[in-house]
Amino acid sequence: MQGSANLNIMMKAARRAARSLVKDFREVENLQVTVKGAGDFVSRADIAAENILKEELMGARPSYGWLAEESDKEIEGADPTRRWIVDPLDGTTNFLHGMPHWAISIALEHKGEIVSAVVYDAAKDEMFYAEKGQGAWLNNSQRLRVSGRSRMIESVYATGLPFANTPYLPACLQDLARLLPQCAGVRRWGSAALDLAYVAAGRYEGYWERGLKPWDIAAGILLVREAGGFVEPVLPEASIFESGGLIAGNDTLFPTFRDTIRERPKT
Repeated sequence: MQGSANLNIMMKAARRAARSLVKDFREVENLQVTVKGAGDFVSRADIAAENILKEELMGARPSYGWLAEESDKEIEGADPTRRWIVDPLDGTTNFLHGMPHWAISIALEHKGEIVSAVVYDAAKDEMFYAEKGQGAWLNNSQRLRVSGRSRMIESVYATGLPFANTPYLPACLQDLARLLPQCAGVRRWGSAALDLAYVAAGRYEGYWERGLKPWDIAAGILLVREAGGFVEPVLPEASIFESGGLIAGNDTLFPTFRDTIRERPKT
C-alpha cells in the first residue's frame, strides 16, 4: 500500500525508536528500572523511545496534539482536531523479562476518529499498519484480513489477565468460565497492541480486555476494522476510550463472542 505522508512519518518514527529499544533489549539485565505501580514497570528504554517518537512526530507535525503513556500530561496542539496517541513500549513487562513480544504503537486521531495506525513488533520485524478506507497491511505487501473461521470450537481468543489488586479479576474469571468451554483456547501474551494486530492478521479470532488506556489500543482498533473485523466496547453504553474495555473479533463469530463476554457477571 502506498501510504500517506503521515503514515510514512509514523513508520519512520517507529523504526527509529525500535533501534533504541532493540539495543536495550539485548542488554535487558542492565536496564535501570523504576516501579510505576503494582506489577507495572517503566524503564529508561521506555522513556528514551517515547522521546524519540515525540521528536520525530511532533517535529514533523508540530501543530498536532500529543497523548502518550509516559508523558506527564496531554498536549493540545494548535490544530485541535488532530493528535498523536502513542505507546512507546506496549508489553513492558515482557521486555523487562527478556521475552520478545512487545511493540511500538502509534495512532493518528482526527476529529475523534483514528485515521492512521502503526504497530511495530521490532523483535520480529513485523510492521502492521492501516489507514482509514485503505485496508490493513503487514510489512510492504501483505494485505491483512481477519480470520475466516466460523466455528467457536475451532477458534482461539486472547485477553489480558488482571494483576495484583486491579479490580477486574472477578469479571475476567467469569468471562473465561463462559468462553473456555466454547473455544479452542485463550492466550495471554501481554501486549494489547499486538493482540489487536493478531486479530487483524487472522491469528486470533478475537480479543477482549478491560482496564486499558487509549494508547494501548488506538492503533489496534483501526487495524482490526480495516482488516474486516469488528470492535465494540465491553459495556454497550460506554465509550471504548473512556471505559477502557473492548471486544474485537472476526466478522463471522463476533456476535457470539461479544454476547459471551457481555453476559453480566454473577455477583
